[in-house]
Amino acid sequence: MNELFSIFKHGLMITSFVFFMMLLIEYINVQTHGLWQSALHKHRWGQYLLGALLGASPGCLGAFSMVSLYSHRVVSLGAVAAAMIATTGDEAFVMFSLFPKTALGLMAILFVMGLILGPVVDWLMKNRAISISLQHELPIHEDSRCRCLPTWRQVKENLIWELISPYRAVLIGTLTLFLFLLLTGTIGTPSWDWKRITFVIGNLFSLFVVMTVPNHFLEKHLWDHLVKKHFPRIFFWTMGTLFVLHFLEQYLHIRGLISDNLYVTLIVAVLIGLIPESGPHLIFVTLFSTGVVPFPILLASSISQDGHGLIPLLSVSKKAFTVVQIFNAFLALLAGSLLLFVTTLLKGTL
Repeated sequence: MNELFSIFKHGLMITSFVFFMMLLIEYINVQTHGLWQSALHKHRWGQYLLGALLGASPGCLGAFSMVSLYSHRVVSLGAVAAAMIATTGDEAFVMFSLFPKTALGLMAILFVMGLILGPVVDWLMKNRAISISLQHELPIHEDSRCRCLPTWRQVKENLIWELISPYRAVLIGTLTLFLFLLLTGTIGTPSWDWKRITFVIGNLFSLFVVMTVPNHFLEKHLWDHLVKKHFPRIFFWTMGTLFVLHFLEQYLHIRGLISDNLYVTLIVAVLIGLIPESGPHLIFVTLFSTGVVPFPILLASSISQDGHGLIPLLSVSKKAFTVVQIFNAFLALLAGSLLLFVTTLLKGTL
């Protein structure tokens, strides 16, 4: 029973970190609305650079933005592919919470790969027209820009109980309770290490945002987008993955099973990565964090999967969606197999 409760607390901490980081990026994305779009370079290499940068940024917003730009014929399919190679979706937040140094190195590798291989997609698709059937709008509204440093009067207006929205009340109450649990050591690390300090800072910033933003931002961006759409999926996928892996480790000796079938595991990781949804990739993120799978499999899984950032491309062009998926899967298998072969060879010579 204690082990199950420990898994629950671990999953809750991971999910809360994901929420804090997604809230930060959502906040910054709205505050800087329009700036990055106006700075987009007209040359093709500027598009690849933008795609790799937005893809490497944690979460789905970068991928969504590139699909939107593609639907408006602002960027090429290769720029979209660069973003999808570089992105790891919402799982990036989880990786930074579990193994930050390795996650940073992985993001750098994926960024370089996206920047270099994005042009390859355009070269392969040269003179092959792909129809665009729909324009996909970014989930940002002109009236949703919020003030970074609101006046005290605005804060008081947000917090007057007669006027406060139920969404704001629920979020403030939940964040305050979570902060209390952190400060008392009920959840999280027992000592005041960098992880505990980071969680406290993230919680305080989240409280600041919830208390100061206008109702439109709170309801459309925080409640509808993060709380209702992202948080439940990340929480249940994280908890489900942790419980399943605990069961497999206890009864099926998964470490030995995977170590004896690394190339089969690699293929499975790539195929699961093709599911256009955030969550399945967490299986291999968690397996890597516990030392069950080596880095080449994590790399292949990261290349193959795009979170749910690729889903809007289905409504824009099914052919473009298929091209990006096939290219990513082939690249993931190639890169993962080569790196796995090299690492296995090096271990054999030591």
